[in-house]
Amino acid sequence: MKLDTIIAVRKNKTIYRDGDQCIKVFDEHFSKEDVLNEALNQARIEGTGLNIPKVLGVNMIDGKWAIVSEFIEGKTLAQLIEEDPDNKDDYLSLLVDLQLEMHSKTCAHLNKLKDKMNRKISESTLDATTRYELHTRLEGMPKHNKVCHGDFNPSNIIIAENGTPYILDWSHATQGNASADAARTYLLFWLNGDIEGAKKYLDLFSRKSNTAKQYIQKWMPIVAASQSVKGNEHERALLLSWVDVVDYE
Repeated sequence: MKLDTIIAVRKNKTIYRDGDQCIKVFDEHFSKEDVLNEALNQARIEGTGLNIPKVLGVNMIDGKWAIVSEFIEGKTLAQLIEEDPDNKDDYLSLLVDLQLEMHSKTCAHLNKLKDKMNRKISESTLDATTRYELHTRLEGMPKHNKVCHGDFNPSNIIIAENGTPYILDWSHATQGNASADAARTYLLFWLNGDIEGAKKYLDLFSRKSNTAKQYIQKWMPIVAASQSVKGNEHERALLLSWVDVVDYE
């Protein structure tokens, strides 16, 4: 196994290519439990029939955990949007179509989204009164069991050379309410500074899924609070500002 060609460098991990294999090497302090959970999530999602890279193995490389999976030759939707901004609306439409296809699937052994959100809200820096309000809101939201990605954005969609789209990075996968997953994608656009893209995405998701935007927006304070536990200071500050938002345009 050769680690000569770096594909990407992310927080706590480096991704390499070796022939037809993709090797994601985690930092030596990265949780073993989280690595194995990501590999297990990906293996479970394979069974849904969605187009994703197949897991080939979990190894130790120089004292670091690594997940080995199929390498998919192609470009991410983020790259395509950057290279061809005139067709951004079409790429956003494809993003939503892929997300809706994913939401049409179920996977009984995935962790529950509500359980994860409740845990994250409890771990947040919010005051006790706000945490109580968020826990109460979350408990009142409808319980679903749809496959949710948790980090669904254009950089995690790759279009293979034959035109087949693949969904990458299943480390945050859960089963739960699709609108919570959509709220997370909206916030990811916002965190990336693409406010126009966020609004277009929300309009598209609402129309194609026949879901009221107001319903998706009800999830945003809950999702923002649960996501505020991780990330840098700027992201945390922006996410926590969403927790206090009551009225949306």
